[in-house]
Amino acid sequence: MEAKRCSPSYYNVLGVKADASIQDIKRAYRKLAMQWHPDKWTRTPSVLSEAKRKFQQIQEAYSVLSDQRKRNLYDAGLYDPDDEDDEGFSDFMAEMLSLMSQTREEKVCSLEELQKMLRDMAQEFQTPNGIRVCMKPGVAEPQAFHCGRS
Repeated sequence: MEAKRCSPSYYNVLGVKADASIQDIKRAYRKLAMQWHPDKWTRTPSVLSEAKRKFQQIQEAYSVLSDQRKRNLYDAGLYDPDDEDDEGFSDFMAEMLSLMSQTREEKVCSLEELQKMLRDMAQEFQTPNGIRVCMKPGVAEPQAFHCGRS
């Protein structure tokens, strides 16, 4: 997957923006496919291999960007062209991306509220080496001390 990201982006291949509609993608694909179709270049052997390469890139870009499921994965940087049959993961990622795109209002907390949350989280927290971190009421800094084995 990493090697694919080094090549031009699918959006650049088709000459469209990342927020392009499916109609814009189809229009760009048709135009470029007609321009670079290898049959059009058979009489010009010097350009034929370049036309085949470009046509293949155009086909690949269109196959991903015209499929909403693949496009979502591609936009998230998770598309793997060698793993076409992982539909469950694709569904999961589509749901996650949908949830992430929904904006929600973040609660703004005061310093006191944040300190209380930290105290609550750190209460009775014990590290693997026997050091227990406790927050004492009214003390902003956690206090660490060695405790016996329970």
